[in-house]
Amino acid sequence: MTAPVAPTPQPSVADGTPPRSAASVVRRIWTSYAFRRILQSLFVIWLVSTITFLLMQFMPGDPIEIMAGRLNSAGMSHDQALATAANLVNYDPNASIGSQYLEFLKGLVTFDLGNSLTNPSKTVVEHVMEYLPWTLFAVGAGVVLAVIIGLSVGMAMAYRRNSGFDHAMTSIGSFLTGVPNYILIAAVVVIGYTVLGVLPFLDMRGRITAGVEPGFDFVFFGDAIFHALLPILAFAFTATGSFMLNMKAATTEVLTEDYVTVARARGLKPGRISRSYVGRNALLPVIPQIALQMGTLVGGSIVIEQILDYPGVGQMLISAISDRDYPVVQAAVIILATSVVIASLIVDLILVKVDPRIKSEGQDA
Repeated sequence: MTAPVAPTPQPSVADGTPPRSAASVVRRIWTSYAFRRILQSLFVIWLVSTITFLLMQFMPGDPIEIMAGRLNSAGMSHDQALATAANLVNYDPNASIGSQYLEFLKGLVTFDLGNSLTNPSKTVVEHVMEYLPWTLFAVGAGVVLAVIIGLSVGMAMAYRRNSGFDHAMTSIGSFLTGVPNYILIAAVVVIGYTVLGVLPFLDMRGRITAGVEPGFDFVFFGDAIFHALLPILAFAFTATGSFMLNMKAATTEVLTEDYVTVARARGLKPGRISRSYVGRNALLPVIPQIALQMGTLVGGSIVIEQILDYPGVGQMLISAISDRDYPVVQAAVIILATSVVIASLIVDLILVKVDPRIKSEGQDA
């Protein structure tokens, strides 16, 4: 009778679990919710970039001819102007659309989208990045202000539903949501500056006051906030009304859930119930709206920045379109779309941490 063969010892780690193989690690990453959301975001960015490239192909006028005309009017010969323009724009008009598209994708990956037609000494990315941070600052501050006010007031409305406070705040929220923010901020400027004379609108135009040097100090930040105050309020108007109404609806629904009734029956303090049971669950349907509001407000910055004379990316985009600076228009659209997609991705990943059910539902699908 043969003796039983001893089992082959399995490699183990300190906690007793066998180490994962490289294939299982790759499989886990491939099937993870975060990885799939990142792939979806990259696909959206590629799709927007491709559509933008095709639209620029059918826009009237040749970028090289436009820049060459400006260089020629500055005293440069026609042939030299054409050669200089072709080198700066990074665009070959005689190449096929396929070749141009491949060069465009290469430039997109390496952040090399050519030079601005109106300012050939700067690349397109450098030109856009001079304006984009100011718009993101104003929009971001407006959304933060709207989140703080809207969610707090919306929860209070749900707790005091059918009261005078609820009816008044519901009317205000509906008004802020229904009326365009550029009309509201225009009314603020007219009443504050023209009628009452208490709003220093002329001094608030622009990015910073002349003579103030950018830096990490209170003088610069205070002056930047002073000039961005009206755009921040404009961006906060619509978002605040939307957050108020949505938070009220979500909180009202959560207050009727059985686990809230059980928590009250257990004698838990109202503050703990509000934080741990009501607030956390009421936030779930509101969190995705933050990214949607970011996208809406960034897209609507064009009108706000024109009205308030705030030199952000919206105002830059209008100037680039009027000057037919197609490389800048193309880059601005792509960067704005990418910012919105990244904001949406971050909010989705945060939402998964708050509510793991989304992750499991996505894996089941």
